[in-house]
Amino acid sequence: MIDFEVQKFTRRCAQTDRELKPGEVFYSVLMSDGADVVRRDFSADAWEGPSEDAIGWWKSAVPDPRVNRMQWAPHDVMLHFFEQLQSNPDQQDVVYVLALLLIRRRVFKLEATEAGDGLNEILQIYCPRNEKEYQVQVVTPAVEEIDRIQQQLAEMLFGANEDID
Repeated sequence: MIDFEVQKFTRRCAQTDRELKPGEVFYSVLMSDGADVVRRDFSADAWEGPSEDAIGWWKSAVPDPRVNRMQWAPHDVMLHFFEQLQSNPDQQDVVYVLALLLIRRRVFKLEATEAGDGLNEILQIYCPRNEKEYQVQVVTPAVEEIDRIQQQLAEMLFGANEDID
């Protein structure tokens, strides 16, 4: 498999140089340019289909930054939710996923990983925000539980923001 970085959406039509407006349908195509892969965006009016040397293409719509933009809950809310869940043994898969999310958001720092009882690994996590250390058991969610965990975290950690200026 070949890895390459795809350029961000330009918000301009490559054919006409016209700005693409929120809600407008557009097409993007990836093409080889020597050793590089380049992205070109086209308005629906200027789109004539992908060229024969296209690596890939897709159809999309320009997002409207003021409509139902999802926002993360504040870090303190996420941390409070984590601490509540940590005391519930039935929620350890959610605790693990949330811990990974908080590490990614740089609320937590992963200090170490060590073997726990039996085959389970334990994450040693530090939170500079409240100067606490946590131990989180590595519990990879079962496939049938993934949707439930995503839904639970979405309900607790996201909110729609319709008033973005």
